[in-house]
Amino acid sequence: MQTIPLCNTSDLADGGDAMPFDVAYQGETCRAFAIRYNGQAHAYLNRCTHVPMELDYQPNRIFDDSGEWLLCATHGAAYRPDTGDCGGGPCRGGLVKIELSESESVVRWHTRDQLQAVDF
Repeated sequence: MQTIPLCNTSDLADGGDAMPFDVAYQGETCRAFAIRYNGQAHAYLNRCTHVPMELDYQPNRIFDDSGEWLLCATHGAAYRPDTGDCGGGPCRGGLVKIELSESESVVRWHTRDQLQAVDF
């Protein structure tokens, strides 16, 4: 498992814009995103479980207007920001969670078997 620097902790605001990044998920390059919710950083694969499309309704905007739900712009599936679990709409399970850690003012993401850094 690798730990890969993603951004400064101050780059993630509660209910604010997501920080996008690329990952290799099951051998395919995919977008992922990190957000902050209730003071904690969370990251997920940017892929709706209803239809495998990115959630953003505008670049890096994944939270709904209340800042309480992650919302798929295409079909309205709603996910809990702290767990990625389906909270309503046409979900088929929860979002793929990516482990994060924060130390020394840096947010880092952690690779695992089917989730790796993208080689360029």
